[in-house]
Amino acid sequence: MNQSDPTDHALATIASILDHPGSHREPERAKVDEKPEPSGQVEADGYSKVGPGPMEAIRFKWTVRREGDGLYFVDETIGENSQPVSNGPMPADAAIRFVDDQASEARQRFEALKSEMAGRAAAASAVRGDGGEI
Repeated sequence: MNQSDPTDHALATIASILDHPGSHREPERAKVDEKPEPSGQVEADGYSKVGPGPMEAIRFKWTVRREGDGLYFVDETIGENSQPVSNGPMPADAAIRFVDDQASEARQRFEALKSEMAGRAAAASAVRGDGGEI
């Protein structure tokens, strides 16, 4: 088969962007958003984490907000201008755990996708090196 799937080409392009550390990318801000409280206790209201990724416009963000009766909701957004999808109500500790679990899962998926793209990019490069078509 001489024609490749357009998805393969797109993934190879994305992988090549991710593989060039000198390229201009916005730094990830997850570490800034997940500072623990000095006392060791984390305040649930306003607790947030940002998912991984090279582009702000497609990063997930999870933010805890408090509603009446001591119950909390987690708002999930993609980029800065999306409408939040809310999960809850739940107790404070469950809301923090939900944010942590979502951020952890997003990081795992991102790393898996990055590995897959790197593998596809390597395969595409090998095909090009052998005179194959992409």
